[in-house]
Amino acid sequence: MKFEGTKTYVATDDLTIAVNAAVTLERPLLVKGEPGTGKTELAKQISEALGLEMLEWSIKSTTRAQQGLYEYDAVSRLRDSQLGEERVHDVKNYIRKGKLWQAFEAEQKVVLLIDEIDKADIEFPNDLLQELDKMEFHVYETGETIRAKVRPIVIITSNNEKELPDAFLRRCFFHYIRFPDMETMKQIVEVHHPGVKPQLLTEALTQFYELREQSGLKKKPSTSEVLDWLKLLLAEDLTAEDLKRDGASALPTLHGALLKNEQDVHLFERLAFMARRQRQ
Repeated sequence: MKFEGTKTYVATDDLTIAVNAAVTLERPLLVKGEPGTGKTELAKQISEALGLEMLEWSIKSTTRAQQGLYEYDAVSRLRDSQLGEERVHDVKNYIRKGKLWQAFEAEQKVVLLIDEIDKADIEFPNDLLQELDKMEFHVYETGETIRAKVRPIVIITSNNEKELPDAFLRRCFFHYIRFPDMETMKQIVEVHHPGVKPQLLTEALTQFYELREQSGLKKKPSTSEVLDWLKLLLAEDLTAEDLKRDGASALPTLHGALLKNEQDVHLFERLAFMARRQRQ
């Protein structure tokens, strides 16, 4: 069971090595990187490439670790008891299985994505240590222990919004997805927008990387944003010549696809203003 990327996902050599190492070690793969570098998409592509079902647990600031195991609906049980419902005698009727439970009871290996774990409370990763390490947990309401029939491939993503506990990190295989260089980005563009004219692609990506490297930028545009930008350029049937800036404006054509806050737009407007003053 080896992951080698797919036709729709450009996986670098170090990324495929990391995925396969995590699978071999049977440890969760913790993937970090800038937003928009394909962390979430990686899990979907592993699922597709290996022909496995994928379960996705998207983490929010209010998510608790217990929700990944199960939730006991005591309120519904109390209401049913007041109404004299027959189902009230079986507590299992009021237990809602979480994504980890679903992954553990699967008859075949599945891919379990725990997406953006750093959004949750700092104690969230520690609360999952035992379950991810031993692949089992106890259900107190029924007295049963749920053990993984087949150990799932666990992919955990993080945007580095907060540090994760050392005890949690020790149990993971770690990989940081570096932002693609120009050549890798051309391969990614070819997958999503095949046949872009070389001159247009070179000019667009040159401007994109110059924009990303501008000091003082609050939010650097990501891979997903440059793909959206190129889609717009192609829809407008623009050429490499159309993209060239004359110095009157430092902003690229259709910059709204790349710059996502007014501070960054004002930064480039100020740069253009300073450039005009220097020429006078």
